[in-house]
Amino acid sequence: MRGIRPQNVVPLTLEEHRELGKEMKVSAARLRELCGLVVSVYGPQSSAGFRFMKAIDALDHLRQELETQAVRDLSGHGPERFYL
Repeated sequence: MRGIRPQNVVPLTLEEHRELGKEMKVSAARLRELCGLVVSVYGPQSSAGFRFMKAIDALDHLRQELETQAVRDLSGHGPERFYL
């Protein structure tokens, strides 16, 4: 149901953005480690290596979108970076 938003959106709180950001950073770091392992064994042109790199790219885009959303949700809050 892409593009359909609930009418009454309750944004994440400051603490929720901090916690989600922390988890996303840990997940991104672990995915990069696993990607490095797979690419070093099978190469970047292998299906597994390619898919890992695509997954990292998708996660990076998601983190950027979440950062943009946090700025909207927490307007007036300082320049804290939650997801990047």
